[in-house]
Amino acid sequence: MLSEKQGSILLRLARQTIAEHLHLPVETPVREAELADPDLQAKRGVFVTLNKHGALRGCIGSLVGQESIINGVRRHALNAAFHDARFPPVTADEVPDLRIDISILSEPRPLAYSDGDDLLKKLQPQVDGVILRAPGGAGATFLPQVWEKLPDPQFFLSHLCLKAGLPQTAWQSGQLEIDTYQVQHFEETT
Repeated sequence: MLSEKQGSILLRLARQTIAEHLHLPVETPVREAELADPDLQAKRGVFVTLNKHGALRGCIGSLVGQESIINGVRRHALNAAFHDARFPPVTADEVPDLRIDISILSEPRPLAYSDGDDLLKKLQPQVDGVILRAPGGAGATFLPQVWEKLPDPQFFLSHLCLKAGLPQTAWQSGQLEIDTYQVQHFEETT
């Protein structure tokens, strides 16, 4: 588990990475000594989410740790700001209005279930992030924070199926691969 102080460093790093890409000044640059923290060198899945005025503005990440947390935050901050295909690239004028949210993922684990009813019993709303994969390769994930907007497990799973390009009832079949994970979540407050 990372501390709130470590989370604060990661949030500053994400904001600094976006600002530097746009050639903007950085108010509180992250010091090299802060980045030397061994906990931040661990390889973990990382997602960076950008919100603007309460609406999603970009979200990119990786489900498994292929690089250090620090490198993941840098890379995914840039990708969320400038390469999320759902949105135009962030502009310099928008940066002050962005609120950054970083999720550090646990290792995803397969969830054994027999059918839709069994899946509903085994999911932990507000706790589990869910990865869903169809036999044909289509897949998608929702971070645990999505439960705030979709608190009903049936709606949550239906929307996740739609995100994956599947029929919204595909989760009821028992034919999908389901993995779950948890996150440690850090969010800018101002």
